[in-house]
Amino acid sequence: MNIHTIATHLNKLAEDAGTGFDFDCTPINGEIDVLQVEIIGREEIPIFVSISDNQILCIAYLWGEDEVKQDKRMNMMEAMLEMNIPMPLSSFAKVENKYVVFGALSINSSLEDIELEVVTLSDNSLEVINEMDSYLN
Repeated sequence: MNIHTIATHLNKLAEDAGTGFDFDCTPINGEIDVLQVEIIGREEIPIFVSISDNQILCIAYLWGEDEVKQDKRMNMMEAMLEMNIPMPLSSFAKVENKYVVFGALSINSSLEDIELEVVTLSDNSLEVINEMDSYLN
C-alpha cells in the first residue's frame, strides 16, 4: 500500500457518490511521502496520511502553542487528557509547537479502514476545536 493507492481510492469515492463524502487528495513528495486529504464541503482541517514500514499514520494539525491562552494552558491540557479516551479512533499529541489529533492504523488495514479513519479524524478535529475554543486566543 502507498499514498497513491489511498488517493486513488478516496478520489474514486467522489465519483461513485457511495459514501456521502467527496475527498480532495494531494500527494506531497518528500523524504517520507505524505497525502494531504480534505473533505470537500465542510469546514476542514486537512488530514495528513503517511505510511511507514509498520503503520499508517493520520494527523490533523489543530493549533499552535502561540494560539493558546497561557493562563488557561494547564486547564486545556487536562481537558485534552479527559477527552482522549472517549474520542473514537484518535489521540492528542504535540508535534514541535503544534497540537494535533492523530490515528494510527496497521499497515495491513483495508482502504475502507483508512477511509473511516480519515472521516473520523476530521469529525474529531472539528469537535475538538469547538470544545477547546475557550482556551484559545
